[in-house]
Amino acid sequence: MQSSKNKKQYTEAFYKSPLAVQKTSAEIINEARNTLRTLRTQRPFTPREQQRKLFGSASSRTPENRPPSAFSLNASSFESVESRPVSCTRLSPLDHKPKLLPSATSEEEHPVSPAKTPVDSEEIRKVSNARAYLFKTASCGKLLPDKVLLPIESKRQCSEEQTAIGDISKNNNEHFTEKLTVQLNFKDEYVALPYKENHSKIAGKDMCPKMTNISPASQLSNQSDLVNREESPSPCLDNTESSKPLNKSENSLEANETEEEENYWNVKVLPILQQLEMEDNVENLCHSCTILYQALEEGNMLGKRFKRRSLCLKTLYKLVDVASDPLGLKLAKIILDLKVSGKNLLNVCKLVFKISRNEKNDTLIQNDRILDSLLEILGTEDLGTNTEAFLYCMGAIKFISGNARLLNEMVSKGSVEILLKLMKQINEIDENDARFSSSGHILVQLTATLRNLVDLPQSRCKLLECGAIPELSLVLERHMSDKDVCTNVARIFSKLSSFNDCCAALADCSRCYILFLALLNKHPKKQDLVVRIIFILGNLTAKNNQAREEFFEVQGSTDTLIALFQYHCDADANGKMWNDSGELKKLKHPSEAEDVLIKLIRVIANLSIHPRIGASLATNPQIVALLIQVLECKSVDECEELVINTTATINNLSFYQVNNSVIQEKKLYIAELLLKLLMSSNMDGILEAIRVFGNLSQCHEICDFIMQRKVYKFMIALLDAKHQEVCFSACGVLLNLTVDKSRRSILNEEGGIKKLIDCLRDFGPIDWQLACLICKTLWNYSESFTSAQPCFEDHDSDTLLGLLTSFLDEELALDHNFDNDLRDYHKLYWETEFKPVAQKLLLKIQN
Repeated sequence: MQSSKNKKQYTEAFYKSPLAVQKTSAEIINEARNTLRTLRTQRPFTPREQQRKLFGSASSRTPENRPPSAFSLNASSFESVESRPVSCTRLSPLDHKPKLLPSATSEEEHPVSPAKTPVDSEEIRKVSNARAYLFKTASCGKLLPDKVLLPIESKRQCSEEQTAIGDISKNNNEHFTEKLTVQLNFKDEYVALPYKENHSKIAGKDMCPKMTNISPASQLSNQSDLVNREESPSPCLDNTESSKPLNKSENSLEANETEEEENYWNVKVLPILQQLEMEDNVENLCHSCTILYQALEEGNMLGKRFKRRSLCLKTLYKLVDVASDPLGLKLAKIILDLKVSGKNLLNVCKLVFKISRNEKNDTLIQNDRILDSLLEILGTEDLGTNTEAFLYCMGAIKFISGNARLLNEMVSKGSVEILLKLMKQINEIDENDARFSSSGHILVQLTATLRNLVDLPQSRCKLLECGAIPELSLVLERHMSDKDVCTNVARIFSKLSSFNDCCAALADCSRCYILFLALLNKHPKKQDLVVRIIFILGNLTAKNNQAREEFFEVQGSTDTLIALFQYHCDADANGKMWNDSGELKKLKHPSEAEDVLIKLIRVIANLSIHPRIGASLATNPQIVALLIQVLECKSVDECEELVINTTATINNLSFYQVNNSVIQEKKLYIAELLLKLLMSSNMDGILEAIRVFGNLSQCHEICDFIMQRKVYKFMIALLDAKHQEVCFSACGVLLNLTVDKSRRSILNEEGGIKKLIDCLRDFGPIDWQLACLICKTLWNYSESFTSAQPCFEDHDSDTLLGLLTSFLDEELALDHNFDNDLRDYHKLYWETEFKPVAQKLLLKIQN
């Protein structure tokens, strides 16, 4: 039986905080040899989605409760003139008070104009048709004509007509129809006016009509005329009153345009836009868009502050109907850099999203630098007014992050910082706010992007620098009911916790243990979420003794582990498991339940490293019963990792010789179960079973079991395994057996003495702990013999004397080729453990 001193040494060596001082190579090797060991397991595998969607096939969102991944998008989806925010300013009432029509008795006091000849309805229709034709020609035809055509008799007549039209507003409304009929009675002749001269009157802002005060009676009399004005845009009448600008801001850009800028537009930009309207070849269109972007960039015409922006956008919007992803990306890049807003921003984000769904377009996305524009949206636009645009923008970025070649580019462009800033904005939204639900859709895309980014070391450094772990924990806390968000955050933590520095940072976030347990209790049947949280807890408890304490002290932590253990054991036994939708599904092999059990048992094994927690778990009947159930139902050939992890956990719990230990109470039954593992061909499983026997063989009942079931012969046979750790564990069992004099003779069977000497020769110079165990075992064996009766045969005695003499020579024994840590480690164990025992054994053999 091990002394309390040895136990203390194990405890102090193993429980030293790994965060205080960096471990040496010697300490790492020593921990691997200790009786208590942490377990490792593979990180849960996330299958790659076959199709790029906003929400994958495993999403908990129903189709009616999530934005669509597929939609129709064409030129008509865009607004020609971007809508302005609704003004909250109340207008003052008009001073004008309409006068009542005079009666017949007051004709002298209120003279009435002479009655006019009624205008024929056919004439009214002609006027209306003429106006509609005029406006249609100006606004709905070709956007960029070389010249604007107006139907007039001559240039002189055109000038006269314009003057006459301008006079209309000065006359009373009774003359309006007649005057308009006369002045717009055009002939079939056309005159070409230069585009530069007429653009501001036909295609510019002057097309917005100026409203004048019209009496109710006039409105009724001109009803047919008003109908036509509603159907098509009306140009402002060119007179003194109507020529005044509506406000200063509307014309400030035009007023500030310099002659140089106007010339640049006419020479550099306008011809390209004209070419785009006439071209029908996709390749040529793409080339023209590239040239257009360069021209706008060189002329400092990107953004909102240049006069012809709306005209440029109209041309680009029309090209959206061309079914070409390369062209669509070119258009999107220009449109985004022209800083559109509102519905147009949403549609262009949808356009990029739609194109990025196809992996074949990733190269185009990289070449066109569309990522810069998308990241700029997230960094500069307002989340509250562009929520849906942010969603599709984030969706496109998520797709881009799925390409390993583009990840480095994303990090270099500051994507990590931008995403974390957006996450903080979302975390500030009140849960009662109407935007809270839609922000969850954005978080799904955002966290999925971060999940891809954490694969890069530089991303992980930035995440730690920017305080991502507390922010992600807050996301978990606020969106506990959103399974998609929680699963993505769990995937991020799952990756981060696999790296020492990130795992230490996560362990320092004390609230994470409460959050993880809350999620396990809230979503116990969502396997992909549960398995990742359990994996994270396994990583935390493997490397930090404080993490073990903090997790174990959370109220209900042990009960949660037991409930999950029981549920997944039952599900695995039945071959079926309830999914998070409340439906039974048949499990495959290896099953999802097995995966959870593997990682859950690892958490228990790692927690048991802590002396107080380990002793508590060893006395918990439910945990021990569930571990035994696994050994009863599973074989190492079918479920290797599950059986090995279970055996290692039992080994850790068997270390604690405490009152009420359920392991000690059921030790004989456990030993029986371990026999089938010893008989297997799995060396890792055999090693774990031997380690359990090494702890349990401190009890006489187990030693008797080993003798009765001939297990000792198996231990002797394993000395030939040429496996250092197997030999160490087997020799430990033999050492415990030879404590009793009646059992020492077993080493004479199966060539035990010779095999021990061979192990000393093979492993002594590189493992002085194993050499010490072998010498102790041989010493116990030699105690059964007197001086008159030699304990070793001559050949074995000579070999052993030569080895001990050589190994006790410090210069010969210690290999100076090791690095400093290993050299110190070897020297320490050579001096403290091997040398005292070997000297006594050498003297005994010599005498």
